Amino acid sequence: MPSSYLTHEGYERLQLELEQLRTVKRIEVAERLREALEDGELIENAELEAAKNEQSFVEGRIKELEMLLSNARLIDQNNHSDIIQVGSKVKVQEDGYDPESYVIVGAAEADPRLGRISNESPLGKALLNHKAGDTVKVEAPGGEFEIEILSIG
Repeated sequence: MPSSYLTHEGYERLQLELEQLRTVKRIEVAERLREALEDGELIENAELEAAKNEQSFVEGRIKELEMLLSNARLIDQNNHSDIIQVGSKVKVQEDGYDPESYVIVGAAEADPRLGRISNESPLGKALLNHKAGDTVKVEAPGGEFEIEILSIG
C-alpha cells in the first residue's frame, strides 16, 4: 500500500478512532451478537444479521486504519515553503469568483467543506509544485478551468 499523507492532528484523530473501535465498539458489537443469539430463531433473526454486518464493518475499518497508520507520512505544516506541497495553506482565485483558501492534505483527511483538499484531487494535483503568482490549469471532471495562486502560507 502506498504511503498516505497525514497531519499530526489527523494521525492522532485516526489513532483515537482505532482505539475506540478496538476497545469500546468491539465490546458493543460482541454484546449485540450475544443478545441476538439468545433471541431464539436463528434462521430469521434480523438482529443477528445486523449485528454480524456491523461486526464486519468494524473489523474492516480497524484493518483499514491499521494499514493507513502504518504507512502514514506525517506532514510538517510548519514548513513555510514558497512552493506548494502537501501541508501548504494556499489562497486561490478563479476568474470571476471570490478568493478561497485551502490546505493541501492527504486523501484520508480531505474534507472540502472544511477547506482541506486532497493532494490527489484535480485541484490539489494542479497546485502542487507551483508558487504564488502562478496561474494553474485544473483538469476537473466538470471541465478545465484556470486558477490563480494568490498566496502560500
